[in-house]
Amino acid sequence: MNEKNINFSIEDMQLALSNIIRQMQKSKWAPKVILSINRGGCIPGVYLSHAIKVPHKVLDVQLRDSDNKPNLDVLKYSINRYKTILIIDDINDTGATFNFIKKNIKDINTEVHYAVLVNNLSSDFKVEYKGKVIDKSKTPSWIVFPWEKTKVY
Repeated sequence: MNEKNINFSIEDMQLALSNIIRQMQKSKWAPKVILSINRGGCIPGVYLSHAIKVPHKVLDVQLRDSDNKPNLDVLKYSINRYKTILIIDDINDTGATFNFIKKNIKDINTEVHYAVLVNNLSSDFKVEYKGKVIDKSKTPSWIVFPWEKTKVY
């Protein structure tokens, strides 16, 4: 099977974030802070932060395309300060990033939930809130987000 590129627009992101907000409202759960995963989660994290009026911080965990060691200082700080945390990224592809983060959360009194714009059903990690659902095991694709495009308009 050939993998195809799927362009994900700013409008797609806004729709996905609206879906995430509705899912949170339906579950009657709300974060006190949003931690976006650097880099893909930053733009959706800022949008969501403004929409639901909670603080936003960046969690520097890049397991792909980076030589930098993950920095969990913001996560540790937030766990000690907030009772509810939402961690957001652009895509839950394999689950590696979320699994890494979850393995580093121990013995806490903080409720941590996870959200993504695009959730791959065949991922090893299950998120609570998702804007759009795909299944790469059936339809292999590469999602191209606006912030990944190299052409500047």
